[in-house]
Amino acid sequence: MVNLRHALTHARHGAWEQAHGMVQDDQSLLGAWLHGMAHIAEQDLANAAYWYARAGRNFAGRGDLAEELDRFEAELQD
Repeated sequence: MVNLRHALTHARHGAWEQAHGMVQDDQSLLGAWLHGMAHIAEQDLANAAYWYARAGRNFAGRGDLAEELDRFEAELQD
């Protein structure tokens, strides 16, 4: 099982490669969302849109990465 809090910590510190490596095999909706954010950070928007769709998230209506990470963290705490 992937520790999404640990992956979030990597993402918040700009270590997107590490975060991406952690979430790429996660099957959860939250894992797919963070996976999509990793692709945004890599400027791979086609893959980001795919992972946002898998997560059930609105890719076109997303915020910037900082806003998305804040939303992600809030959902982890629920």
